[in-house]
Amino acid sequence: MNTRKSSFTSALFVLPYFIMFMTFLVIPLVYGVYISFHEWDLLSSDRPLVGLKNYIAIFNPNSYLNSLFFEGLWNTLQFVIYSVPLLVVVGLGLALLVNSLPAKIRGLFRTLYFIPYSISVSVIAIIWLWLLDTNSGLINNYLINMGFDPIPWLTSLPYAWISIVVATLWWTIGFNMIIFINALNEVPGDLYEASAIDGASAWQNFIHITLPSIRPIMLFVVVTSTIASFNIYGQPYLMTGGGPGDSTEVLLMGIVEQAFEQRQLGSASAMAIVMALIMIVVSIVQFKLSNPAKKGGAK
Repeated sequence: MNTRKSSFTSALFVLPYFIMFMTFLVIPLVYGVYISFHEWDLLSSDRPLVGLKNYIAIFNPNSYLNSLFFEGLWNTLQFVIYSVPLLVVVGLGLALLVNSLPAKIRGLFRTLYFIPYSISVSVIAIIWLWLLDTNSGLINNYLINMGFDPIPWLTSLPYAWISIVVATLWWTIGFNMIIFINALNEVPGDLYEASAIDGASAWQNFIHITLPSIRPIMLFVVVTSTIASFNIYGQPYLMTGGGPGDSTEVLLMGIVEQAFEQRQLGSASAMAIVMALIMIVVSIVQFKLSNPAKKGGAK
């Protein structure tokens, strides 16, 4: 009887999460897949089933969807390549730096670095537009006053990508830093004591103790940073508008355009599903690369 009561109590604790999980993840995902098999015009009540037509159009070189999807995917991949290594390396570096500070001020610096993460993307975009605007931005005003030419941060390559990556790094690095700080605090102190007795240097401690100890957390940060970078939308939309030309128009911008400007929700859903599958494949590859199969059997 007590076992049944305990199971029922446990189920009640899980129930709110289960309801939210079904409501905001599973049901929209299933409905999105359903929509992707239809020609779904937002202004029409006639929504015929078209099967895989929307998916085939994405991979048809003669289709408008093909160029929209793959140009957006290429721009998204560029951002992932530029941002993820920085998000991981700088996040870990900040964690090591903050952890080395005296305990009295450590909490202050954790808070200062984490504050930008609590700000919305629209506010972040306004801040960086104010800093980087070609004609009236604070940075260019300083450059002009020092006798230099203004830099087209948001209207020319590679400056547009640099601006987006720097803004993203400043905005989100606090989250990765906190994750790494928690991981560093879990590394057993006796390992460092033993290495000190052996005369190991700080670099040797980092390579042979710190990195192996935080490897699972490192993988978590890499995967979550990659997923977040794949889902970039607000920064290029608000800062560069996808320009110059279409060079920073990421995939989510193309999906939103197809859904709400072209009103073709079926093809937009198909693009979103293919994008999700690509993200899953990339995450699996990251897991495989971080856990290579051991050659040979156990001895």
